Amino acid sequence: MLKKVILLIFSLFPLLQFSQDYSGFWEGHFSYNNIKAVTQGNNKTFAASENAVFYSDNQTNQLEEITTINGLSGDTISTIFYSEAYELLIIGYENGLLEIVFDDDSEVLTIVDIFEKTTIQPTIKTINHFSSFNNNLYIATNYGISVYNLERLEFGDTYFIGANGTQIPVMQTTVFENVIYASCSDNNGLKKADVLSSNLIDYQNWTTIATGSWLGVENQETKLYATNANRKMYEVVNQSIISEVATYVNTPLNLQSFEDYLIVTTQNEVFVYDSNFNSVAQVGIVPEFSTRYTSATVDQNFIYIGSESFGVLKTPIASPTIFEEVHPDGPLINKPFRVKATGDGFWVTFGEYTEYYNPYPLNKRGFSHFKNDEWINTPSTEVLDAVCLNAIAVNPSNANQVFLSSFYSGLLEVNEEVPTFLFNETNSGLESLVLPNDPSYIDIRVGASAFDNDGLLWTTTGLVDRPLKSYNPANNQWRSFDFTSVIGDGFLGGSSGYSELLIASDGTKWIGSSRYGVIGFQENGNRPLLKGVYTEEENMPFHSVTALALDQRNQLWIGTSNGLRVLYNTSNFFKDNIQVDEIVIEEDGVAKELLFQQNITAIEVDGSNNKWVSTADAGLFYFSPDGQNTIFHFTKTNSPLPSNAVLDLSIDGDRGIVHIATDKGLVSFLSGGSSPIENLESAFAYPNPVRPGFDMFEKKIKIKGVSENINIKITDIEGNLVAEAQSKTNQRYSGYHLEIDGGTAYWNGKNLANNTVASGVYLVMLSDLETFETKVIKLMVVR
Repeated sequence: MLKKVILLIFSLFPLLQFSQDYSGFWEGHFSYNNIKAVTQGNNKTFAASENAVFYSDNQTNQLEEITTINGLSGDTISTIFYSEAYELLIIGYENGLLEIVFDDDSEVLTIVDIFEKTTIQPTIKTINHFSSFNNNLYIATNYGISVYNLERLEFGDTYFIGANGTQIPVMQTTVFENVIYASCSDNNGLKKADVLSSNLIDYQNWTTIATGSWLGVENQETKLYATNANRKMYEVVNQSIISEVATYVNTPLNLQSFEDYLIVTTQNEVFVYDSNFNSVAQVGIVPEFSTRYTSATVDQNFIYIGSESFGVLKTPIASPTIFEEVHPDGPLINKPFRVKATGDGFWVTFGEYTEYYNPYPLNKRGFSHFKNDEWINTPSTEVLDAVCLNAIAVNPSNANQVFLSSFYSGLLEVNEEVPTFLFNETNSGLESLVLPNDPSYIDIRVGASAFDNDGLLWTTTGLVDRPLKSYNPANNQWRSFDFTSVIGDGFLGGSSGYSELLIASDGTKWIGSSRYGVIGFQENGNRPLLKGVYTEEENMPFHSVTALALDQRNQLWIGTSNGLRVLYNTSNFFKDNIQVDEIVIEEDGVAKELLFQQNITAIEVDGSNNKWVSTADAGLFYFSPDGQNTIFHFTKTNSPLPSNAVLDLSIDGDRGIVHIATDKGLVSFLSGGSSPIENLESAFAYPNPVRPGFDMFEKKIKIKGVSENINIKITDIEGNLVAEAQSKTNQRYSGYHLEIDGGTAYWNGKNLANNTVASGVYLVMLSDLETFETKVIKLMVVR
């Protein structure tokens, strides 16, 4: 049967869309703690989190992930199903999208028929359940039932089975003794029809056998069962007679059968029955795994329970008292808010506030640290009651000391992964906003923060007169700086929050504010300098600055809620009347403003002075140093981004990795734009040797650790020139065979005649054009 599917796929290839595998340059960092659905098949247990899937081999216990890196859409998953007959994993989404993953994970087929159906309201396209009979997959949705042929990989009819053919929510279907049953919620009843009828599209061929709201219907060998919103389980006999067989404390959430077992899941319990409806096992919530259950399945030895907090909980069916937590390593949740790269990985916080800096409703979510390729998760119960954790500042002189801003509680200090102290208005220089009608109200909105070269931590606080604070971890001293000459009254007229805090090499603090644009501050001895740029006269497109970045030319890139600007001359900021500039590009012969009216969320500068710019709804851009050339524009349709809403960025300059936080999860991109090295001592080439299976043209041979002003020549062993590049001349993405991007050079394995080089030894000769340092690297190519 599988061979037929494969042959048909190739014959229909022009009609189908297969997603691309991005694993060469991308890495996913998804959370698998909150499981939406579990299923079984071919000795594997499959589990779906919010927007990614993993499976466990039941014999080897090996875990494999299927994410946007493999080609999934990144949308919110509602259910999954595995067809053993066709060896296909089918994933259903809340927006009506379907994706089919082939058994070796090599291809993902995206099916948009329901998603793009204009006659069905977007709000009712959620896929609730899959069931199969013969070659057909029956898709239960919030509008009715759609049929998909698994052999031909194409849609058939759609059944609207409500009164007079209206669209009603169908929660589950099953076929029993050539009758298809549909459990319908919202008091639409339990319905049936002859599955072999050629006219099931006619609603009059569907009969209601019981009124009420039905949540599930499932056959178990020779019997048929249905669950109702009244928390009861019924047996369906002779297609119409219903007898009550069980009552549950909580509403049944999931009803499944596997081989001769029937499994019922509620939020607090899992019930397993045999073919005679005798209880085989009953599992409740255990203290060490305080969570809610979502679904469950079984094999002959174990029960696999999907939970909201601990992934899949595996317990022996014979004595379900010992639990094993099963899921891939990942962060706490799939809602990252801020990300901060470090030498050994990156930190993530999940607290959030709105674009207007409103933290309510307050959230308490903990934080995560990806360190040396492993996740260290600190849950909400261990963060000293801090809520809305956002900005991250790592002490440059002590990487084990980290400060996390709380947009309500103050500032959380973390040492050796353990939260140790919460700074607030009683024990530090931090201060609460003051409500005129309730002076006892405490709300300390700490946001953007950064360390300076002297080891001082600088923080910002919203809605106070003195928002800028400095803290010396060495002696616990605090200082505060008044901004009222720019912001007026801190509460009534001040900035609700501060998006960014940059500290320039001359000590200038550049601060992005919600109301007063870019604020520049210098201590200047005892005569501080303070200035804001936010008006139309100064060419600011909006008063809310959402992102800032200083590039290698000391130019300040400014992201706002309504576009992009650059302050080219930062040295005269406090002396002159300042105007910021838009970047004008030529597109199809027409002059346009770069990122016109886009909501910019973050800006990062890489080792080549290229700019990464993220947006609230248009994905991620990668620009040349002056912004005139767009090198990449990543969206969820052409990359593994799980969403076009990119909230934050952070670059690991040493390894050239861009960490990207979206509102639906974290991914990382290996850009290669590492920072230049001061000398050539650590320069090396990889892979070395280049083996026959390595695609030089696509993956490139990399020469890492080069200095800023470098000439690179590649010759064969006889001294014949093969390729040459020079920094600031042969930049990456320029079309050369040998290209330089910051501290890394890329060679596609071709020579000056545009031919792929033969097997042999090649010499990579590096010459620093400023220090005259040289280095020769031997590179072996085997074809």
